[in-house]
Amino acid sequence: MNYRTLGRTNYRVSEISFGAWAIGGNWGAVDDDESLKALHRAIDLGVNFIDTADVYGDGRSERLIAQALKDRSEDVIVATKAGRRLDPHVADGYNAENLTAFIERSLRNLETDCLDLVQLHCPPTEVYYRPEVFAALDDLVKAGKIRYYGVSVEKVEEALKAIEYPNVQTVQIIFNMFRHRPADLFFREAKARQVGILARVPLASGLLSGKMRAETTFAADDHRNFNRHGEAFDVGETFSGVDYEQGLAAVEELRALVPENATMAQLALRWILMFDAVTCAIPGAKNIQQVEDNVHAAELPPLTDEQMAVVRDVYDRYIRDQVHHRW
Repeated sequence: MNYRTLGRTNYRVSEISFGAWAIGGNWGAVDDDESLKALHRAIDLGVNFIDTADVYGDGRSERLIAQALKDRSEDVIVATKAGRRLDPHVADGYNAENLTAFIERSLRNLETDCLDLVQLHCPPTEVYYRPEVFAALDDLVKAGKIRYYGVSVEKVEEALKAIEYPNVQTVQIIFNMFRHRPADLFFREAKARQVGILARVPLASGLLSGKMRAETTFAADDHRNFNRHGEAFDVGETFSGVDYEQGLAAVEELRALVPENATMAQLALRWILMFDAVTCAIPGAKNIQQVEDNVHAAELPPLTDEQMAVVRDVYDRYIRDQVHHRW
């Protein structure tokens, strides 16, 4: 496993990390025993960064992580998120009282006295223009409740605004073969400020795994079924906002780039790691097989200039008009 420095923190994190949304729910059926095995296998393979949120399974994901870490001696960094428990999810809810309550709950779920990294969980854009929200996070750092904080964003605009706050250490943003815009400007600005970048939705909700077909179906409780048009949350979270059929066509062209004895998913993850501004990619996993497939992506050779050009061309022809201006 290779490791990269996470912004201005003292963390060195695995460039392929563990996204823990799926073990909480909203991705179809999930088995806690399988999830625990997946977490242990990830740590066995050198993964030392786990990304979760308080709303993933209403705390189920956080509690599973705590259970797994009880049995480990390794130093594993756990990043969680706060804010999506608000109902309604509005900017005014991002205040010191609510944030403190969310942090206290995550501390209990993760069975710790200080959270490694807390990220605002895709708040309304208006929140990024409220300095008092970030002052509240500063107070939680001073109180010893959290070590560092960052944001998880939907839009490049939000990311650029967030890093104006001096103590924002990380930005989690959707970046993958179907979402190129963050690399246009944001990566340069983040590097200049030494802000860590966590690439989320790296496989476009599995679309870039190469395993899906037109006839693939998804469970009723899987967001790839119920959120294709943004019915439950931002549509960009599901298949990166890409039309499913168009995405499948693009994947068929990208498949020609997959090295021998590798998978489409591994190629997609390796593409993300070609960008030195990115600290790590955080693919999800529900079982040991998925963990192993994800981790082996780091072993692939770098993509050539010609391969990178093919990815840009496919993006320009199939994807750009759908997503580039929206997020």
